[in-house]
Amino acid sequence: MDIATLRATHPDHWKLATAIRALAMDAVQAANSGHPGAPMGLADVATVLYRNHLKFDAKAPGWADRDRFVLSAGHASMLLYALLHLTGYEQATLEQVKSFRQWGSRMAGHPEYGHLEGVETTTGPLGQGISTAVGMAIAEKSMAARFGKKVVDHKIWVIAGDGCLMEGISQEAIGLAGKQELDNLIVLWDNNNITIDGRVTVSDITDQHKRFEASGWQVLACDGHDPADIDRALTEAKKAKRPVLVDCKTIIGFGAPTKSDSYSVHGSPLGDKELAATKEIYGWPYGPFEIPAEIKADWEAIGAKGATARAEWEERLNALSPAKKAEFERQMSRGVSKKLASAIRAFKKAQSEAAPKVATRKASEMVLAAVNPVIPETIGGSADLTGSNLTLTPGLGDFMPDNRKGRYIRYGIREHGMAAAMNGLYLHGGVRPYGGTFFCFTDYARGAMRLSALMGVPAVYVMTHDSIGLGEDGPTHQPVEHLAICRATPNTWTFRPADVIETAEAWELALSSEKTPSVLALSRQNLPTLRTKHSGANLTAKGAYVLEEAAGKRQAVIMATGSEVEIALKAREILQAQAIGTRVVSMPCMELFAAQDEAYRRKILPPGAVRVAVEAAVRQPWDRWLLGERGTEKKAGFVGMEGFGASAPADRLYQEFGITAEAVAEKVKSLL
Repeated sequence: MDIATLRATHPDHWKLATAIRALAMDAVQAANSGHPGAPMGLADVATVLYRNHLKFDAKAPGWADRDRFVLSAGHASMLLYALLHLTGYEQATLEQVKSFRQWGSRMAGHPEYGHLEGVETTTGPLGQGISTAVGMAIAEKSMAARFGKKVVDHKIWVIAGDGCLMEGISQEAIGLAGKQELDNLIVLWDNNNITIDGRVTVSDITDQHKRFEASGWQVLACDGHDPADIDRALTEAKKAKRPVLVDCKTIIGFGAPTKSDSYSVHGSPLGDKELAATKEIYGWPYGPFEIPAEIKADWEAIGAKGATARAEWEERLNALSPAKKAEFERQMSRGVSKKLASAIRAFKKAQSEAAPKVATRKASEMVLAAVNPVIPETIGGSADLTGSNLTLTPGLGDFMPDNRKGRYIRYGIREHGMAAAMNGLYLHGGVRPYGGTFFCFTDYARGAMRLSALMGVPAVYVMTHDSIGLGEDGPTHQPVEHLAICRATPNTWTFRPADVIETAEAWELALSSEKTPSVLALSRQNLPTLRTKHSGANLTAKGAYVLEEAAGKRQAVIMATGSEVEIALKAREILQAQAIGTRVVSMPCMELFAAQDEAYRRKILPPGAVRVAVEAAVRQPWDRWLLGERGTEKKAGFVGMEGFGASAPADRLYQEFGITAEAVAEKVKSLL
C-alpha cells in the first residue's frame, strides 16, 4: 500500500505509525549514528501489533503474564524505543530518546537487557533474538503446565529481519521450535530484501517460506504497509497450532524520497535534507522530537489497555493456594530455593564418607540427581550428548508437545541454539536452565554464552570432556584453549572441579548465582575424592584454597585444577620425601579467587615460595597467579600444554605431553 492510500484510508493508524517513524528519524539524526530504515519500514506492523494484539501494560513492565516482544533485528532499536516512549513506559522518557546512543542513555545502539524496562533481551548479534525467543516460548509452556493456563497464558512475538534468518543459529532455533510445536511463538519477518551489501539476492536464494514450512512452521504473509492485511495475518497467527512465520513485505526507509528501498537508509542517518523531505511526504509538520499531544495520548491509551487484563490476572493468581502462589512468585522472581543448600550439604557429607572415584561429569550427574527433585524450576538438556554429558536424572521426563511438564530438552546437535534458548528460558522467568555439550564445542555456543555474561543470565553450561584426558577422540575434541577463552570472558565463572565434592560446591554456586553464568568443565576420566573430611563450608566459593599444607618449611606452592589436582598431590609426595615443603592449592574458579580480598589471596599465595601451576591446557590464564600476586618470573613455572593434543589413550597423552607428578616435581626443583 502506498503512502497516499494509507493516509486516506487509515488516517488514525497513519498518525500513530508516523509518530514512530518521526522519533526514529530524529533520534538517529541527532546521534549522527543508527539505523533509521528498518523502523520506518516496520512502523505499520509494529503499530498493529501493539494496538490490536500485544498483551501488555506499560505501567507494569514486569507483569508475569505479559506477552513478550523480542526485536531480533536489534539494529532497528529506535522502533522499540519509540514504542516504549509512546506507550508510556516510565523509563522511556523523551530525554532518553533524545540521548539515543549517547553515554549513560538507557537507549543504547542496540537493545540491551537490564538497561530499559520493556527490553526483554539483548539483541545486537543477528539471529540471537529469534533463538532466545524459542527458549522463552518453552518456558511459557513449562510454567503453564506447572501452574495452569489461568495464570500463564501468553505469546512470544518476534520481529526478525533478513539478517536474522541468514545467521546459522536461526536454523537451529526454528528446527527446535518446529519439533516442539510451539504455537505460542509468532515471528514477524521484516521482508524488505535489503542488507548492508545491497539486495538480499546478491548473497542468498533461500525460499524462506519453504524453509520454515520444512521445519514444521505455519507460514502466512501480508502487505506490511496495509494495517487491515497485517491485522488479518496476526489474527490468524494467534489461532495456529504450531509456530508461525508471518512474511511482512515492507519497504525499508518507507517514504524517503531518494533513499527508500535501498541499503543507503539501512545504517546511516537520512541527513537534514532527506529528513525534511520525508516529513513533508508524511504530512508531519512538526519539529525534531515533537509529538502532538493527541497522538501521544492515543498511544498512551494503547499502553494502558492491558491494565484490565492484568487486574483480572491478579485475581486469578490470588485464587491459587497460598503455597502455590508463593512458589509461583519465587520462581518468577528467580529466588533460590532454601532446599538447595541443605541438599548440597547432605550430598557432600555422604560423598566425603563414601569417597568414590568417579569422573566429574558423573559427579555432576550425581549432584543433579540430588538437586533436581527439590528445585522444580530446573530444566536441563544436552546437544545430543546426554549419555556423555550425563545431564539427565531420574524423574525429569522429556519436554515434548505431549509432555509439557517434562524438564529435559532434547536440543539435538544445536549447541548455539541450545545456548540461546537457555538465555530465553531464564529471561522469561520461572526457569533455571542448564545444558551440556563437549567443552570444545563452546566454540559453537560462544555467541550466546557471551550474551549470557553480558546480560547477567546465570545459565549453567555443563561442558564435559574437559582436556586431553578425553583421550582417543583426538585434538579436534581436546579443548586446550577453551579454559582461557572462558576465563577471559567478563562476568563468567569457569569451574574446573577436582572431585565430587568440588563439583557439588560448583553446582551450589551456579544455581545460586543471580547475575553470572557458570561453565562447569568436567572430566571424562575417573578422579578420586580428595576431600574426605566433611566440611559444611563451600570452599569452592573462595575460588582457591589450600588443599594440602606443606610439612616443614614451605618452599613451593603447586596450583592446579580439575584432574591435575591429583597430579599436584602426587608431586607433593615426591617433593616432601626430599624434604621440600610443598603446599598444594586447588583453584577450581579463578574468577572467584580474584574476587577475594587481598588478605585472603596473600594467605593462599604468600610471597617467597616457588610457584608452579599444572593444568592440561594452555598457560595463558595462569600468569596472574604465577607472576603477579607477589610472584616472580624467576620462581614461576607451568606444566601443561603448548599446542594441540593428539589421539591416544589418556594415560599415554599425559606421559607424552609431560603432565606428570614427576615432571611437576622436577619443575619445582629447577626453580629452587
